[in-house]
Amino acid sequence: MTSRFTELVVDCHDPERLAAFWCEVLDFKVIDRSEGKVEIGSWVPTVEDVRARQMPPTLMFIQVPEGKTVKNRLHLDVSPIDGSTEGEVTRLLGLGATRTDVGQGSDRNWVVMVDPEGNEFDVVRTLAP
Repeated sequence: MTSRFTELVVDCHDPERLAAFWCEVLDFKVIDRSEGKVEIGSWVPTVEDVRARQMPPTLMFIQVPEGKTVKNRLHLDVSPIDGSTEGEVTRLLGLGATRTDVGQGSDRNWVVMVDPEGNEFDVVRTLAP
């Protein structure tokens, strides 16, 4: 028996807003939505595709009443593919992200940021040629 990693779920207050932010960050599309839930991804998953091979997981944003209270124990790392890390940080700031300090120190080659609801993520090395 084998399992597949199919979704990463993010609790939030405003699934539509957070999904829109992450669609812009990752060039994803909304693939499903219902009341209090929005799922985004780079592909539309089918059961057959997932069974046949490991596929990129989707992100699902679920509305919850409570707010975020502590640093995330799990976070996303994003790598720019067609520009510099600093250029990507500037773009993400324009989308509504902010820089944050979680104790990483100033000598790191990545930038820690938070999305519009305060979830930490890292902008790491560029993958641009």
